[in-house]
Amino acid sequence: METRNNVTEFVLLGLTQRNQGQKILFVLFLLIYIVTMVGTLLIVLTVVFSPTLDVPMYFFLGYLSFMDAVYATTVNPNTFTDLLYEKKTISFQACMIQLFTEHLFGGAEILLLVIMAYDRYVAICKPLHYVTIMNKRVCVLLLLLAWVGGLLHAIVNILFVYYLPFCGPNVIDHFICAMYPLLKLACTDTHSIAIIVVANDGIICVVLFMLLLMSYGAILHSLKNISQEGRRKALSICGSHITVVLLFFVPCIFLYVRPPSILPIDKSLAVFYTIITPMLNPLIYTLRNSEMQHAMGKLWIRKRT
Repeated sequence: METRNNVTEFVLLGLTQRNQGQKILFVLFLLIYIVTMVGTLLIVLTVVFSPTLDVPMYFFLGYLSFMDAVYATTVNPNTFTDLLYEKKTISFQACMIQLFTEHLFGGAEILLLVIMAYDRYVAICKPLHYVTIMNKRVCVLLLLLAWVGGLLHAIVNILFVYYLPFCGPNVIDHFICAMYPLLKLACTDTHSIAIIVVANDGIICVVLFMLLLMSYGAILHSLKNISQEGRRKALSICGSHITVVLLFFVPCIFLYVRPPSILPIDKSLAVFYTIITPMLNPLIYTLRNSEMQHAMGKLWIRKRT
């Protein structure tokens, strides 16, 4: 089956048309990307090489950091190029690949956050059964579930867009290939497809977000039964996780739980969840986690000696 369109490339309008503004954004985004890659890779290496972090929570955190690094890399290099050159184009195939990888890693990350919440629920609410429930095999299966869920989510989205006919305008008022701007350019009625996209993205976000709220409600309720030190540690870990959850789910719900439309704020939200959030995640998990800081310190000392 072949795509029915005359468009071989799309023109991205980007975040700003002003030359000075593009130079400022290039420097700012490049610094954010460097911090993101250093932070995420540092967490991955710490989890891999620190024996003290050989527990499910850090197993999942390592993969979350890996996903952040790859997710940021699917968008940032093309954005950097567009900020340096006057002509901002992306081929049709490259646009589809970018859209696919965005939803693959975005969907997998959201599911992984749910799994991490379940891990904390078991650790705090069922501590005597934690080792039995969250064994290595279960952790690997849950991680595989996150990847499969992200893959299915991405396939559904890309199939709807890839075979649409594009025969007219090819200008996207965005800095990435996003669903709603692409649907707007199609030479056919995409109302029904847009509704399916809302169901695939928005409803899933809301359902998973509600599950997360319920799990953390149960965790907070159970904290009254543990010691003050245990309560402090649990609140610190859960506080970091809740912050990351809000950073992911609030933009997702705002973008997709509404009638299919394109709003000026969409580009700002896209900057937040594609560029800023991947940088904030490692900072949140390391600055508020004494075990991670201690493991990083030991790893640094061991490497120097």
